[in-house]
Amino acid sequence: MSNDSFGARGTLEVGDNSYEIFRLSAVEGTEKLPYSLKVLAENLLRTEDGANITADHINAIAQWDPAADPSIEIQFTPARVLMQDFTGVPCIVDLSTMREAVTALGGDPTKVNPLAPAEMVIDHSVIIDVFGRADAFERNVDLEYQRNGERYQFLRWGQGAFDDFKVVPPGTGIVHQVNIEHLARSIMVRNGQAYPDTCVGTDSHTTMENGLGVLGWGVGGIEAEAAMLGQPISMLIPRVVGFKLTGQISAGVTATDVVLTVTEMLRNHGVVGKFVEFYGEGVAEVPLANRATLGNMSPEFGSTAAMFPIDEVTVDYLRLTGRSEDQLALVEAYAKEQGMWHNPEKEPVFSEYLELDLGDVVPSIAGPKRPQDRILLSEAKTAFRKDIHQYVEENHPANHTQLDEAIEESFPASDPASLSFADDGAVNVQSAANGSEGRPTKPVRVKAEVQGEFVLDHGAVAVAGITSCTNTSNPTVMIGAALLAKKAVEKGLTSKPWVKTNMAPGSQVVTDYYEKAGLWPYLEKLGFYLGGYGCTTCIGNTGPLPEEISKAINDNDLTVTAVLSGNRNFEGRISPDVKMNYLASPPLVIAYAIAGTMDFDFETDPLGQDTDGNDVFLKDVWPSSKEIDDTISQAISQEMFTKSYADVFKGDERWRNLPTPEGDTFEWDENSTYVRKAPYFDGMTKEPEPVTDIKGARVLAALGDSVTTDHISPAGAIKPGTPAAQYLDEHGVARKDYNSLGSRRGNHEVMIRGTFANIRLKNQLLDDVSGGYTRDFTQEGGPQSFIFDASKNYQEAGVPLVVLGGKEYGSGSSRDWAAKGTMLLGVRAVIVESFERIHRSNLIGMGVVPLQFPEGESYKSLGIDGTEVFDIAGITELNEGKTPKTVHVTATKDSGEKIEFDAVVRIDTPGEADYYRNGGILQFVLRNMIKS
Repeated sequence: MSNDSFGARGTLEVGDNSYEIFRLSAVEGTEKLPYSLKVLAENLLRTEDGANITADHINAIAQWDPAADPSIEIQFTPARVLMQDFTGVPCIVDLSTMREAVTALGGDPTKVNPLAPAEMVIDHSVIIDVFGRADAFERNVDLEYQRNGERYQFLRWGQGAFDDFKVVPPGTGIVHQVNIEHLARSIMVRNGQAYPDTCVGTDSHTTMENGLGVLGWGVGGIEAEAAMLGQPISMLIPRVVGFKLTGQISAGVTATDVVLTVTEMLRNHGVVGKFVEFYGEGVAEVPLANRATLGNMSPEFGSTAAMFPIDEVTVDYLRLTGRSEDQLALVEAYAKEQGMWHNPEKEPVFSEYLELDLGDVVPSIAGPKRPQDRILLSEAKTAFRKDIHQYVEENHPANHTQLDEAIEESFPASDPASLSFADDGAVNVQSAANGSEGRPTKPVRVKAEVQGEFVLDHGAVAVAGITSCTNTSNPTVMIGAALLAKKAVEKGLTSKPWVKTNMAPGSQVVTDYYEKAGLWPYLEKLGFYLGGYGCTTCIGNTGPLPEEISKAINDNDLTVTAVLSGNRNFEGRISPDVKMNYLASPPLVIAYAIAGTMDFDFETDPLGQDTDGNDVFLKDVWPSSKEIDDTISQAISQEMFTKSYADVFKGDERWRNLPTPEGDTFEWDENSTYVRKAPYFDGMTKEPEPVTDIKGARVLAALGDSVTTDHISPAGAIKPGTPAAQYLDEHGVARKDYNSLGSRRGNHEVMIRGTFANIRLKNQLLDDVSGGYTRDFTQEGGPQSFIFDASKNYQEAGVPLVVLGGKEYGSGSSRDWAAKGTMLLGVRAVIVESFERIHRSNLIGMGVVPLQFPEGESYKSLGIDGTEVFDIAGITELNEGKTPKTVHVTATKDSGEKIEFDAVVRIDTPGEADYYRNGGILQFVLRNMIKS
């Protein structure tokens, strides 16, 4: 119950229904706030308890100074928690382990229960093992259940053991798309109260819901667990960047193009730790699906959230997706009552301003390794030729002078990447004029059992995936892709035989409207058969490339590419065989599958020839806006959504027939390689041990800029021979059953061994070595070693560890294992130039102190090479209830030379200080639970 110091509690009558609400109008100043801060203000009003949340906090947000730097801490209590299975499984493992820890400390285990609704969508586990076939979906789902049966049984147990925890079974859709299409409420109703739907999720793209007016963002699994247990999220009142939208999207431009443009603008502007809020007359011109696409990319440009206020477009989308008329009436009435309804004539005050005329947006892609690296489509070929030199050996020729003799003899004037072979062995030369001058070339002849015979070269598109919540939630680009496929097939075009194609919609509704529009046959003709309803390519679940193609790539060190309609293209993420990854709209994914190479200019290079031998260019098969709109209007209906989500938690026969354990606590199987009891509470006492300084520490890894959570805790394939693979080998797991690191996040033994194990990670303690390696200074001379093996030796020797890094450390997905694995490897401190928001807070949540080099300095500028011994003094101030602004770091070289500097302590709020004192957020929650 709220203390209600402002007398804000009242009643809202909507039709025949009556709801208790807390009126913002009771607090002077809230009327001028941006939409997102109004949501926070209501949250504080409703949860005011006089201790954690006081009248002073409410006044502070009402009197928000848009020009001020964030300094005032508030406690935000999200209405619900959203999870996907990769991050959700360890959440349920931790909650189950907490039940045992509570029992051991004399408490009641059933008190460990979600206090806010928690919903999980199983979407990260399906792998595209089978593709380009009519039975691909069924085969992939069968394999998913074979691999993940243990995990799914555990989740079914959790669904029964914990109150307010629901699971959307596999094969339904992608978490964020299911969220906006069904789970999101926009306005929440609980215990007779109506209030804004707010939701944090264990996936950074939770911000997709921002497009629906739902304030929320991605948090680490550890923060999500605390939120489920009623622990508010500590945060500073943020700066809010107003992003004004004007104009309309031009013909031929997609929502993906808008997103990549906005991502580049906001990343360049700098929005880390800030809210972004879209406003202006152009907002009404942005369909809800496009809003969701923009919200989805918030992690890519670095903001905490990217909000669209509620308006008619919001209500229309809620209606289309099958929400009840009572809910629609409540959303509109509540938003208008609270001043949360978007009014383009009333411009809120923001901290900073940006503006985009949607008419200025042009077709784009992004790559080859970051979402913010936008490339104009018209310049894509030139950019590729420039970037590929970073990925190949310099002695490869930039012309045809050293072609393989046999190939040169047969095809002397052709671009190898454009060659394919007919069934009878005849050569099809798609673009003899598309020469390779200006780029390295290394043509390799491949004879594959299924795909036939062809020539692979640098730049070949090996993966073309329509995937990810970002775009598959958007009918405009999905219908656009299918219509492009239809036109291409009618012209006689085909995908290249070396392309692994993938169609993985974000919900079953996409399949429904493809079927109603009669478009599936054309997609399938180009190889884009339904592969699964899940993240697939975007999360790295691309599955293996055909064996002969993979062998040719690796034996010849070919730099091949992936094109996907996702939101992430970090190094090593999409496929271990692919070095360069590009984000593109779904129609362009299909276009690149037909082109077969990134060394392609869609304006001047033909995709192929039609049945009459005429050149066919992209413009000849690109659908018009009218064609897309007409198809959408006749193919998509409310009934599709109500039918798809009518019994969404029930699952298919496979799910319902899983044997399910019972009981309040889980019976752990010591032989399980998927689900193991978590070690975080082992030996935990009722009172925390005092915080200590760090002495005699060694550097486990010295890393560069833009180290992502993919680099720290990869989610994809487990490479044979690595420590994680060795562990599975020892436990009798066949190589074909390794599955992915993401799927094994319920087993800490696998995940510790997978930390810092990305195949593209470059630890600068070593010269030109990629992968999970370091130098082990417990051994004479510090020889090269796996990071896990070195960590084990350091921990046995009682040596604490530190990690050094550059700018934007920990960007990317909100991966709790990036922090958990860091802690379990024995790392006590991470010292970098700057952090991304989620990973910094996750490190604190696991008891690791995040430190920053002095402004303008780096470990290199200070003369540190990572061979030093580190002492960090001043952390013990935390024992006195203070948070030091800096700590003193001394790095001592073998020669005795000392390098000293003051590192900035990035424990930003008193709440975070409490977590660190307790050794982590879960320990803090658990101790408070015992006390109460």
